[in-house]
Amino acid sequence: MAKLGKRLKDAYSKVDRDSFYKLEDAVGLLKGSAKAKFDETIEIAMNLGIDPRHADQMVRGVVNLPNGTGKTVRVAVFVRPGPKADEALAAGADIVGGDDLAEKILAGNIDFDRCIASPDMMGVVGKLGKVLGPRGLMPNPKLGTVTPDVAGAVKAAKAGAVEFRAEKTGIVHAGVGKASFSEEALVQNVRAFVDAITRAKPTGAKGQYIEKVSLSSTMGPGVKLDLATLAGQA
Repeated sequence: MAKLGKRLKDAYSKVDRDSFYKLEDAVGLLKGSAKAKFDETIEIAMNLGIDPRHADQMVRGVVNLPNGTGKTVRVAVFVRPGPKADEALAAGADIVGGDDLAEKILAGNIDFDRCIASPDMMGVVGKLGKVLGPRGLMPNPKLGTVTPDVAGAVKAAKAGAVEFRAEKTGIVHAGVGKASFSEEALVQNVRAFVDAITRAKPTGAKGQYIEKVSLSSTMGPGVKLDLATLAGQA
């Protein structure tokens, strides 16, 4: 294992890997150790007591973080030419199109982070499932990305709407802000995310649902959270 640099060594020395930290303390610790030359992302990882291989134990949804993610999100919209297309562009959409956009995607040009579609365009979008699906970009009514209100969906995506989906191991990962955010803003975002996961508890989940939660910065150590400081405070 490569030796840790001085900055990382210092960051790790401040974290007790066996301790569980209060949310506010964990956020303060991560902000203090985020010394990279770029604005590090603060990431959350939640271990859930589920088996996503079963349909009744899948956890998936979207949450609007109160303080955004700090990330610039490029949004593509499938919509017919006309007022709706104009509304999408006015709302901040980066790419708007129909068959022409589908052709670009099939050719491998996927220059966006979120894909939204009006319901009448799903005949076109449906053909892109094998391309967009594995990337987590396929528009979905349950996630609000297939909607007649494309302008509203674009605004939500730009403002910090975060999609989440449990991995095969039952872990949910997401970025919940930047190290440059205030501690209060990060705490609010974490609580909003945890609350969304709690409300998304599937019918098939048995026993303890949220087993472990940890926070980390892009270049820093992971910090385990005391679950008691998260309960009922989102």
